Amino acid sequence: MRPKVWSKLVLVLLLVLLVTATNARAPVITVEEELPFPRAFGAGGAGARDKRRAFPGPHFHPTSPTNVTAQLGAHAFLPCRIKNLGNKSVSWIRNRDSHILTVDRYTFIADERFNAWYEASTQTWTLQVRFVQLRDAGKYECQVSTEPKMSHFVQLSVITPQVSIAGESDVYVNSGSTVTIKCVITDALEEPNYIFWYHDERRVISGHTGRLLTVSRVHPDTSIGSLTIPMVSLKDSGNYTCAPASLNPASVMLHVLSGEHPAAMQRGTNTAPPATVSNNATVSCRASASVIFACVLLLRSVTSWFKRISS
Repeated sequence: MRPKVWSKLVLVLLLVLLVTATNARAPVITVEEELPFPRAFGAGGAGARDKRRAFPGPHFHPTSPTNVTAQLGAHAFLPCRIKNLGNKSVSWIRNRDSHILTVDRYTFIADERFNAWYEASTQTWTLQVRFVQLRDAGKYECQVSTEPKMSHFVQLSVITPQVSIAGESDVYVNSGSTVTIKCVITDALEEPNYIFWYHDERRVISGHTGRLLTVSRVHPDTSIGSLTIPMVSLKDSGNYTCAPASLNPASVMLHVLSGEHPAAMQRGTNTAPPATVSNNATVSCRASASVIFACVLLLRSVTSWFKRISS
């Protein structure tokens, strides 16, 4: 063969070797690798099950509470934690009348105490009920707009703190003594925002004429509001009312006695040890109203008798 023919054959062989080496280094791409999911996914096979496990739909987090307790007059918060919500909507529905309260951030009830918001960091939709009332107690439904609908129920319980005046409903004190009236609030999840005191129809102001108002938390569920009146006089007699925020009030009647009378007598329903009378004119009476007044009259008679004897 001529030299030119040999040269062309050598050149062709070199090109074939070069192409073969390049293909050997290139990765082999299969149809399976080009697809974003296994071919069996579209057919509903094992690939479809793997896909569902890797990308689950919306579901409620197991830490979402099913019971919430709120205090009368306070605010209640009902959380609903939803994972992988995507573009689905969340509605809050009151179970007793099937009233739709909110859908996402929109409120569908005229009662402005209800509203809802979303916390992205915890993936939680929270329904707030402000200034809780007894009629708010019941079951609430957190519903996700999937097909079929998904629901998580939360039971709201409302507790009512008890308000009372320590001691009896009538208090008798001697003019010039110091009196402290205590308002006891029990079964309270929260300390009241305020406690107002009223003397008859007038509100008592701390510091006015030396009167002192204090509030203390003595137990996890008990608060005490105190009204201290120094050097009481006849004008301090009357009805005193303790009115905690959003709770029922409690009252006591204060009787201020003039002259040499007991330092403190209270009317109640329990029997007490026999009354004792001395030059100090101290009587301890815990009986019915008629017995109390009988004790007062007896004490006045004894006091007058001591005066006549002394003179």
